[in-house]
Amino acid sequence: MEPPAGPTIAATARRIERASGQLSTRALRVMEDNLSWFTTMPPQPRSLVGLIVQAGIRGFADWLRSPGAGSRITADVFAVAPSDLASVVTLEQTVELVRIAVEVTEDAVDELAPPPQQTWLREATLRYSREIAFAAALVYARAAEQRGAWDARLESLVVDAVVRGDVSDSLLSRASALGWTQPEQIVVMAGRAPDGDPERVLMHARHLGRSGGADILAGVQTARLVVIVGTGGKLSRLTKALLPAFAPGPVVMGPVVSGLVDATLTVQDVFSALRAAAAWPSAPRPVNSDALLAERAIAGDGRAVRALVSDIFRPLEEDAALLATADTFIRCGGAIEATARELFVHANTVRYRLRRVVEQCGRDLTNSRDRYVVQVAMTLGRLELGGPGL
Repeated sequence: MEPPAGPTIAATARRIERASGQLSTRALRVMEDNLSWFTTMPPQPRSLVGLIVQAGIRGFADWLRSPGAGSRITADVFAVAPSDLASVVTLEQTVELVRIAVEVTEDAVDELAPPPQQTWLREATLRYSREIAFAAALVYARAAEQRGAWDARLESLVVDAVVRGDVSDSLLSRASALGWTQPEQIVVMAGRAPDGDPERVLMHARHLGRSGGADILAGVQTARLVVIVGTGGKLSRLTKALLPAFAPGPVVMGPVVSGLVDATLTVQDVFSALRAAAAWPSAPRPVNSDALLAERAIAGDGRAVRALVSDIFRPLEEDAALLATADTFIRCGGAIEATARELFVHANTVRYRLRRVVEQCGRDLTNSRDRYVVQVAMTLGRLELGGPGL
């Protein structure tokens, strides 16, 4: 329908402006009657909604005068409310508010325009409501973008704090602000970060983890991707599901801990293992940081040296027969019969002592990997016993 002449439009716009207070009151009354969430809203947000409704009706009058400036006018409607209103009223609720305000305005067309212009005014109301809906979507999109940028910065701070071992009361509150639920099991994973935009890398990691029901905190540090995984479910399945988030190459996971603060104690072990992982090309993926104790010790990790000496060498050292059997078995390449001949004992005695080695230090010398780890532990232990050289 062709719009009426300019003076007629101007007169209609003035009538709408004069009726804006009355129309907004009607709209708020309809909202109270039909929207349960609106009646339970605190007073301040409700008053802001009232301001938006009244601004929207006044904006309709301006839009009638200048339809070409629709995007500016409709954006101004939401300028009367603070930006954090988007966190109080959802986009779906905003759409309901717009719908009611439009219906109230449509119902008042008979009061706002003479019969020849009423059809035109109804059509204009519908077009304006579409403009308002787009403006609302833009407001919420921008709010989500700002919230996402803030969350990304906050998440980076939390991950950096865990990496630095910066244990403070604010760490848990920051994590909680990101949706961290204090899960029962927590593990730190690290590996090479894929090439490309770090934010896309982190989004992929979060998607993989949250698809499995895990809490995820992730950060890219230079070429390294660090993921803190928390869950009350099956952790091994989740860590495998996260592997596609990392670039090809070793991925290391730390020991399972029960709190985010405890995770700060494992991060350096994970990084040390990641640096040493190249020395064990056939390592599983992901590999536990403790599984790389031998490589870490050779690379100069003092914590790994102490762990190997205290957990493997010292228990064997307490039983001379076990230490001699372990040493001879390793020298004989894992052959029981050759070890028995070297020690002048029966083969079954060797088998018995090998079982005792498992009991004492948790390493099965019939496994080639465990043999290597025990050999490194015995070497380090003897170097420690030998003291400084001449």
